[in-house]
Amino acid sequence: MKYRQLGNTELNVSEISFGTWAIGGSWGSVNDEESLQGLERAMEEGVNFFDTADVYGNGRSERLLAQATKGKEDRIHIATKFCRSADIHDPAVYSEASVRAFCEASLKRLERERIDLYQIHCPPIDILCDGSVFEVLDKLRQEGKIREYGVSVETVEEGLLCLTYPNVKALQVIYNIFRQKPQQELFPRAHAQGVGILVRLPLASGLLTGKFTERSTFDPGDHRSFNRNGDSFNVGETFAGLPFETGVQLSRKLDWIAGGRGNMTRAALRWILDNPNITCVIPGFRNTAQVEDNLGALAVPSFSAEERGRLESLYAEEIHHRIRGAY
Repeated sequence: MKYRQLGNTELNVSEISFGTWAIGGSWGSVNDEESLQGLERAMEEGVNFFDTADVYGNGRSERLLAQATKGKEDRIHIATKFCRSADIHDPAVYSEASVRAFCEASLKRLERERIDLYQIHCPPIDILCDGSVFEVLDKLRQEGKIREYGVSVETVEEGLLCLTYPNVKALQVIYNIFRQKPQQELFPRAHAQGVGILVRLPLASGLLTGKFTERSTFDPGDHRSFNRNGDSFNVGETFAGLPFETGVQLSRKLDWIAGGRGNMTRAALRWILDNPNITCVIPGFRNTAQVEDNLGALAVPSFSAEERGRLESLYAEEIHHRIRGAY
């Protein structure tokens, strides 16, 4: 395992870390014992950073992380997020009393005294423009409740706005072969300011595994079913904002990336890790096999300049204009 510094903080995190949305819920059926085995396997392989949120399974993911990392709090770092268990458009949700309550609840579920990275969970842009929530986070940081803070964003515009606040130390963004826009301006700006980049949804909700066909179906409780058209939250969180059938068809044009790299999953993760402005990628998982497959990306060859150019051309010519929603 290789480690990268999170911006200009003192945190050094595994370049492949893991997100825990899938083991909390909204990705179909999940088994807690399999989730715990997956977490243990990841840590055995050197993973030292996990991303979660209070809404993942209504605290389920945070509780699983507490169980898995008990006694390892000094070397296993946890990032969690807040605000989406309430009305994200209500300014009161970002008040000091409210944010403190969110923070204390997460600390209790995580069974920790401090959160390593506390993130606002995809707030509306008017909340970011107001900026008063960052003053609250500054207080929590000064008190030792949180080590650093950042923002999970939906759009490049939101990310650039966050960079105007000096104590934002990390941005969590959607970035993958189907969503290349952030690499153009946001990533270089963040790197120059010492702000870390966490990449979520690196496999475009599974499209970039190459395993789906137009006939693939998903459990009604899986966001790939109920949020396919952005009915519950930002459409970009599901299949990178692409219509499912379109995404499947486009994925077939990418099967060549697996050549010499084992499979499309590992290749898609390697493509992200090849970007020097990235701190880490946080794929999801539901079992040990998925953890091991994702970690396999560490051993596969990087992309050549010619290959990267080929993928950038595909994005510009056939993908960019088909993505729905602001990004």
